[in-house]
Amino acid sequence: MTTQHSRSPAPDPEGEEERTVATGRLTAFVDAAIAIALTLLALDLPVPAGDTTGAMLRSASDHSEEYLAFALSFVVIAAHWRAHHEVFRYVNALSSRLVGLTLAWLFMQVLMPFATRVITADGAFPPRFSMYALVQVLASTLIALITREIRRAHLYRTDVPPRAFAQSRLRSICLAAVFGASIPVSFLTTSTVAYLSWLAAPLALALAQHLQNRAPSRH
Repeated sequence: MTTQHSRSPAPDPEGEEERTVATGRLTAFVDAAIAIALTLLALDLPVPAGDTTGAMLRSASDHSEEYLAFALSFVVIAAHWRAHHEVFRYVNALSSRLVGLTLAWLFMQVLMPFATRVITADGAFPPRFSMYALVQVLASTLIALITREIRRAHLYRTDVPPRAFAQSRLRSICLAAVFGASIPVSFLTTSTVAYLSWLAAPLALALAQHLQNRAPSRH
C-alpha cells in the first residue's frame, strides 16, 4: 500500500514580486495624491495686500480664519496619511476591495481643499461646519474599514506586531466619533463651541489607548 504525502505549495517568487510591486504602486499613488492635496491647500491661501507694513498686517489679520483653516487641514491630512502609512507598511498583497476602499479614502483627502474653502466661506455656519466634519468622519471610517479588510483577507506580513491593526482601528473609530458628534453641536451651540469640541479628539484617543493597553493582548 502506497502512502501519499501532502506537499505544501511551491513558493512563487514571481507572483510574490508582482504583489509587492502592486502594493508599492498603490502606496506611491497615495503619496502623490496627498502631496497634491496639500499643495492645493496652499494655493487657496489669500495673499495679504497693502502699501504699508501696517496695512499688510491688517490684511493678514482679516484673513486669519483662512490661515487657521489651512493649518488645521494640513494637520488633518497629514494625520490621515500617517494612519494610512502605518497600516500599509505591513501590507504585502492587495484585494479589489482594499483598492476600492483606498481610492474612496483618497477621494476624501483630495476633497479636503474644497471642504476647507467651504468652512471659511460666508453663509450659514452649521452646514459649512458639518460638511467639513463629515469628510473627516468618512475618511476615518474608511481607514477602519481598510484595516478590517487587510486583516480579513490576510493581506499583511507575518511580522506584524499583535496590536498594530487594533491601535489603528481604535484611533480611526475615535476620530470618526468625535467629528460625528461635533455635527449636532454646530447646530445647537455657537461656532466657537463647535470648534472646541474637536479638542475632544486627543482626549478620546488617549483614553482609548489607555484602555487598550490595559486589555490583554490577543494574537
